[in-house]
Amino acid sequence: MTSGSGYGDANQKVDYVFKVVLIGDSAVGKSQILARFARNEFSLDSKATIGVEFQTRTLVINHKSVKAQIWDTAGQERYRAVTSAYYRGAVGALLVYDITKRQTFEHIPRWLEELRSHADKNIVIMLIGNKTDLEDQRAVSTEDAKEFAEKEGLFFLETSALEATNVETAFVTILTEIFNIVNKKTLVAGEDPGNGNPASLTGKKIVVPGPAQVIPANNRTCCSSS
Repeated sequence: MTSGSGYGDANQKVDYVFKVVLIGDSAVGKSQILARFARNEFSLDSKATIGVEFQTRTLVINHKSVKAQIWDTAGQERYRAVTSAYYRGAVGALLVYDITKRQTFEHIPRWLEELRSHADKNIVIMLIGNKTDLEDQRAVSTEDAKEFAEKEGLFFLETSALEATNVETAFVTILTEIFNIVNKKTLVAGEDPGNGNPASLTGKKIVVPGPAQVIPANNRTCCSSS
């Protein structure tokens, strides 16, 4: 189920593999967000995901090859016992709701609780309000979501898988954040105590001013295919 077409050379050396899970209620657009990121596709007649599916896409972050392994979990209640095992090993999560369906946003705390009980405590989490193309049907204000994200310490973005708005930014943001955390740990672990100056990360670290962080333009363009 991996994808290649124009999204990275399958033969290139991969420096990191990061597992990211998509969670949230059924029909909020998780599979469409994944299809848009992995294959740049969107289907109006998408069927409900049964169980779990995954796609991969390789990007270049700070001159390193990062393979994103994105797992799409079924939102239906009856599959939740099955999918909880798939949180294990995930270093990132996109918590998705539909801006036109208030209930999907009200269920976010429950998903977050489930995620935090099954996933690594240091997992990078981003709250995603999908379907901004349906602005006239909006039922969840950006302010409400931003306030919740700030309270819970989450990144936050609103997206449209249909119009491809912010989907790339969402994944690049979360993958870059994971990359920086991993590199920071590696750097600290391998640092010469006499050195005392982690200069190799200078200028590469993303400072997180708040949950609605946007990746600088020079990073955003680093990952397009040649």
